[in-house]
Amino acid sequence: MNLFFRYGKEMLHLLYPVRCPFCDGLVDSVFGRWEYPICPQCRETIEYVTEPSCKKCGKPLEDERTEYCGDCTRKEHLFDQGKALWIYKGAVRQSIYRLKYGNRREYGIAYGQELSHRYGDWIRSRDIQLVVPIPLHKKRQRQRGFNQAELVARELGERLHLPVCSDLLIRWRHTRPQKELNDKERKNNLKKAFKIARNHVQLEHILLVDDIYTTGSTMDGAAEVLREAGASRIYCMNVSIGRGY
Repeated sequence: MNLFFRYGKEMLHLLYPVRCPFCDGLVDSVFGRWEYPICPQCRETIEYVTEPSCKKCGKPLEDERTEYCGDCTRKEHLFDQGKALWIYKGAVRQSIYRLKYGNRREYGIAYGQELSHRYGDWIRSRDIQLVVPIPLHKKRQRQRGFNQAELVARELGERLHLPVCSDLLIRWRHTRPQKELNDKERKNNLKKAFKIARNHVQLEHILLVDDIYTTGSTMDGAAEVLREAGASRIYCMNVSIGRGY
């Protein structure tokens, strides 16, 4: 367990009352643990990803007879399979924005807990050996003060008793934000954006974690260098995912 992360989380509990990451209302908690970080009212209104979903990236599908979304039908991804928690819209979009730009780091812990509840069995069934958050470029991380994907990954790893490595991947190119680009630009934007910090990866089954999935370009870029370093199975876990890409 990362002791810095654990004690940092305890400090958040002491300094701030537990609030729902969507409506920001106070919610019940057990001291030292967020057992129910999302209020019941918001659970009823935010849109979870349910079946049918794309068998590759996890995007929701309109037709249960369809196996893959339009994006995964058109192109071959470099990861094996992905899952996501919520549809990226409305309160979910606003919550992630507050996490990243409003310094609401406690939201990342809530996201990680919810992912572990919903997809813990799925993750265990994939024999995941290591959880790796998608890195930020060092300049962007200095500006923000933290990596939101790492907050989620740390909580997920702690609850599922999986090791988390935040320095295996390096984002050495300072790329433009993906939300500003179209599909083709996103793919080109992330070409060779990641480097591996080790020459050889001993572990074969790796879970990549990020906050938002749109076209998969970020996950493909990270998966490419992990495969080159020796990983054989790469799965993806995202807090939110878009529709219609």
